[in-house]
Order: sequence, then structure tokens, then C-alpha cells
Amino acid sequence: MATTQVILKEQIKGLGAEADVVKVKRGFARNYLLPQAKAYEATKGNLRHTERLKAIRAEREAKEMAEAEKLGSKIRKVKLKLTLATGQGGKAFGAITTMDIAKALTEQAGVEIDRHQVVLERPIKNTGSFEVDVKLGYDITATVKLTVSAAGEAAPAEGEEAAE
Repeated sequence: MATTQVILKEQIKGLGAEADVVKVKRGFARNYLLPQAKAYEATKGNLRHTERLKAIRAEREAKEMAEAEKLGSKIRKVKLKLTLATGQGGKAFGAITTMDIAKALTEQAGVEIDRHQVVLERPIKNTGSFEVDVKLGYDITATVKLTVSAAGEAAPAEGEEAAE
């Protein structure tokens, strides 16, 4: 396959960010990147003009990092409460997954995140208190406190342990 080098004008998921010189298939460059003005050819003259794109990239990354920090501080303050459907003997019918946690963050705290940002080794299948990490990018991780109670059971009050 014939490839060519292009300089990206904007961030393209899976390919790179502004001012990156990337090697792509010639057809992809000719039929998509160049007509859509997402990149331009990597000629000697064009390579000299990448400084402006690098400045735009640095500005965007600084803005995204500040937003991630702000979001992280908001997430750290949140205490989520979720219920787990259980059967007669206390056996769980299902689990709390990353999708449930992301949805709860949106509903209970007004924080919009992707479920892939929630770090969970395996789904939560029992009741109790948990700390779940949320990766926000740029090496910023926030920990959200999560309380899981069984359906029909009253959640223990703050600072109070569940009687067993």
C-alpha cells in the first residue's frame, strides 16, 4: 500500500493531534483528510509552518487539563448511592457495572462522563462501601465513594453502620 505523510490541522481520534506529522494511506489523505481540510501535505515549506499549530495544540491541551482538574474535584466530593437487586436469600441478581456508575454520576451529581473512564476490575456483586477510580485523562484520576445497598433494604445513615 502506498502511504504519504500529512500534517494534521486538528485532533483526529486514533490518528493524532494538531501539528502531528503522520503517515497515512494515500487514499485516506486524498479522499478524506485533504478535502475536509483536516490536514495538509507534509512538504518542506509546510513543515516550517507547524509552530502555529503547536501553539493551538498547547492551548487546547491546557484548557482540557484545567477542565479535567475541575471535573476531578467535583467528582471527589460526590457520594453515590446505588441499589443492587437481590433475591430471597440475599443473593444478588446482577451487578453494579461501569455503565451504572456513569449513569449515577450523571443523575445524582450532574457530572457527564463516559463509562470507559470508570475503572472497575470486575462488576460489584455485593453490598457495602466502595471507592471507584475515574480516569479523566492527562494522568488525572478522581476517586468516587460508592455505597451499594440491597433493594428493599434501607441504606445506612451517614456514619452509622448497618445492623446485622
